[in-house]
Amino acid sequence: MKNKNKEPLFHIVKRATMPWKQALLIRLAAIVAALLVCAVVTTVLTGDNPIQVYATIVKGAFGTPRRTWITLQNTSILLIISLALTPAFRMKFWNIGGEGQVLIGGLAAAACMILLAEKLPNGLVIVVMILTSLMAGALWGFIPAALKAKWNTNETLSTLMMNYIATQLVAYFTIVWEVPKGSGKIGIINQSTHIGWLPELGNEFVLYIVVALLVTAGMYVYLNYSKHGYEIAVVGESENTARYVGMKVKKVIIRTMIVSGAVCGLAGLLLVGGDSHTVTTTIAGGQGFTAVMVSWLAKFNPITMVLVSLFISFLSRGAGEISTTFGLNHSFSDILTGIILFFIIGCEFFISYKISITKKKEVSENV
Repeated sequence: MKNKNKEPLFHIVKRATMPWKQALLIRLAAIVAALLVCAVVTTVLTGDNPIQVYATIVKGAFGTPRRTWITLQNTSILLIISLALTPAFRMKFWNIGGEGQVLIGGLAAAACMILLAEKLPNGLVIVVMILTSLMAGALWGFIPAALKAKWNTNETLSTLMMNYIATQLVAYFTIVWEVPKGSGKIGIINQSTHIGWLPELGNEFVLYIVVALLVTAGMYVYLNYSKHGYEIAVVGESENTARYVGMKVKKVIIRTMIVSGAVCGLAGLLLVGGDSHTVTTTIAGGQGFTAVMVSWLAKFNPITMVLVSLFISFLSRGAGEISTTFGLNHSFSDILTGIILFFIIGCEFFISYKISITKKKEVSENV
């Protein structure tokens, strides 16, 4: 008796490492294809000239010196959070809690500004703000890491839940510290005294850029040239191998998440002490989740993350300008941004895998 099994027409095969030039060409082709699709969508839905729409995107991000500075500021914050998540991702610890770690770091900074304003000199308040923001973020990273190390809990779920806890804590203290009473918001903290306001380096945006560059350099060295970075890579490849060579895997997991959370806390400090001088539940602006995409698109490479963060911030700022200039709601700009990101993310499949077409044939087996 014979059974006839048909081989599939297509096979998905994992590629060997693709040359960087070829990978770059694929990514550029994806961006061009995305822009063409966006042009068609723009013409069909609005009747507007797509060239004008693209020019508006550039204008929104870099049209004036101030817009350029704001784009670079947004890039810096997104970059810092992306760098913070990267050590955990390299270890295959799926830290989705960047948003909460940023929020709790910002809340700690705001608490210092409010509670210590009349008790300590400004310089000392800033030092305490830095330390407490780093420790608060580190604590928010430590908790899910300890749960994972002790009871092997799902880190994706636990880090995600920590976001909601941080959001509710900020909401609670917003009511406790609200000014004026009944307003439901804190308002500008220490507006007259500027106690706890981080110093400006030329203008209010330079500090962000300097800190982001320092964190980028530090994270690159930490991941690629330190013992801790080597241990992270080994644990990410195989926990059993790490144990075999004598590494304490639980210790590596906890230590890495403390570092990850602390850097997110630093981002929260910058948002509260260096920009808004207040804290709200939306101060992170969803960048804790966007940073996950940035880190993955950059293949966990800190240097590449600079370019990816700049590109994402450029799209975000430029898309907002489309809504204002053409009188469209923000959903349309989100559609264009989504199309572009879809093509960019989708092209990574063709960089990592290839599709092989096989001839149809029947294979006979005797049973």
